[in-house]
Amino acid sequence: MPTARDLVQTMINVGRLLLRPWTGMQRFVVLLCVSLLLVVSCGPKPSADGPSAVNNGDFITIGTTSKLRTLDPADAYDIFSGILLNNMGERLYTYELGSTKLVPQLATALPEVSEDGLTYIIPLREGVQFHDGTPFNAKAMAFSLRRFIENGGQPSFLLADAIESVKPTAEYELTIELKQPFSALPALLSFFGACAVSPKAYDVGPGKFAPDTFVGTGPYKLARYGPDLLQLQAFDQYWGEKPANPGVSIQLLTDAPNLFNAFQTGAVDVAYQNLEPEQVQNLRQDADKSGWKVIEAQGTGVTYLVLNLKQEPLDNVAVRRAIAAIVDRPLINKRVYQGQAEPIYSLLPTAFESYSPVFKESYGDGNAEVAQKYLDEAGYSTENPLRLELWYPSNSVPRSLIASLLKAFAKDKLDGAVELEINSVDSATAFQNVSKGIYPSLLVTWFPDFFDPDTYIQPFLSCLKGSQEEGCEEGASQSQGSFYYSDDANALVKQQRRTLDPEKRQAIFGELQEILADDVPYIPLVQSKEYAFAQQNIEGVQISPTQQFPFWTLQRDTAQAQEN
Repeated sequence: MPTARDLVQTMINVGRLLLRPWTGMQRFVVLLCVSLLLVVSCGPKPSADGPSAVNNGDFITIGTTSKLRTLDPADAYDIFSGILLNNMGERLYTYELGSTKLVPQLATALPEVSEDGLTYIIPLREGVQFHDGTPFNAKAMAFSLRRFIENGGQPSFLLADAIESVKPTAEYELTIELKQPFSALPALLSFFGACAVSPKAYDVGPGKFAPDTFVGTGPYKLARYGPDLLQLQAFDQYWGEKPANPGVSIQLLTDAPNLFNAFQTGAVDVAYQNLEPEQVQNLRQDADKSGWKVIEAQGTGVTYLVLNLKQEPLDNVAVRRAIAAIVDRPLINKRVYQGQAEPIYSLLPTAFESYSPVFKESYGDGNAEVAQKYLDEAGYSTENPLRLELWYPSNSVPRSLIASLLKAFAKDKLDGAVELEINSVDSATAFQNVSKGIYPSLLVTWFPDFFDPDTYIQPFLSCLKGSQEEGCEEGASQSQGSFYYSDDANALVKQQRRTLDPEKRQAIFGELQEILADDVPYIPLVQSKEYAFAQQNIEGVQISPTQQFPFWTLQRDTAQAQEN
């Protein structure tokens, strides 16, 4: 029996055939054969590895090259799983579509916080059902959060590090006790894995995961789970506004060329993640002529250079500042990303009000004069060049190109005063070894766990144990490979976590960014952009600033389809 991938590839090939100069009779024969194939192959079929498939004639088809490891929210820790869980599940808090405003979802209001900042009381929504008919209440929400912590999945530390206990204190009231004050808790509770799951469908206990099923409260329920096809069906008992479509079929394609061809030939309605920059550029250029729609949004991923302060010569701040001045972000965006990224001058993305372009103010872009000043201060010259190893993950073409650009700038603009030796290592090895201090410098991309400035600052500047002289021996900056230690940064990180006032917290993040630019343990480079492409008759495609990709807003314009 043909798989979904087989059918998509067949449609791609048919599209190519129909572009040939066939006679009218030949074209008719090709279309007749394809129609017979689809009649035989596309009807509803049971899945051997998941729930039964549903009639998807009116479903919106989404194509992606993303890989799916699990749908269990207690173990899911990748972007694509998050997209699916955000559409099938719900959390206590979420973000208003099209904005960065945090709003209640399964909660009915923001928490009531105790004076010491350790107790959060959260009122819950009534009249909500899980996909299996189980009523939602505080016991179910407490079960879900405890399961997230106790099952020990990849993201379990997010809640385990912050939460002391979760208890239902009334049928629709949840009380959370923290280990220490953490003002970003509501934002943390918007993490896709912190969604409510039916107590009847899941077990609590280390490693007790259900990777190929999902039973939550969201607008869609899982209808089919297969190796190359997922189907999500609108949940008819959903408490909120119903989806604008009966469901979505998600085609898991093998690679970017297949996704590119599937969209061009109309085999998928929407293409989202992960086209190559050249393919994105081609689709953008051909959009007007071909009639399809381009959706562009700011991403939340930040690419940066981590500098190991425990290795010479990077233990000298003047050397780190010289390297910061070498970076030409607009050139990186143009040459490497074809304009499909955004230069960034802090570890915080520009979507946050607290973002401050501190590296632009301090070092500029590709500023040879400033770089030479710091090299002179550190005692390096053409006769005594600064030699530095620059590492990047071998599977990342963009980061290999960034490394080459940095090397070329140093050679061309600094008269040989800086010599960069470029090396690559596979991603898994890099991330296993970065906390051991093996790499003097490493190009990395960071994706946040939740949408709050804390998740771009605390993991980089905070340290549990260390000193100014010895660096970070245990804690966040040690795990990032910079080994950065600062009493001032540690104090400010703790202060912002205790501060509930948004304006005061924003001012603290301003101070932390100034410290970042002054000490230079990391050099921010670019912020990602996200792209989706939709056929002419598909409406409602949007990418939220918080990187939600809602399926429930998608709809087919039948009048447009008939006209075409």
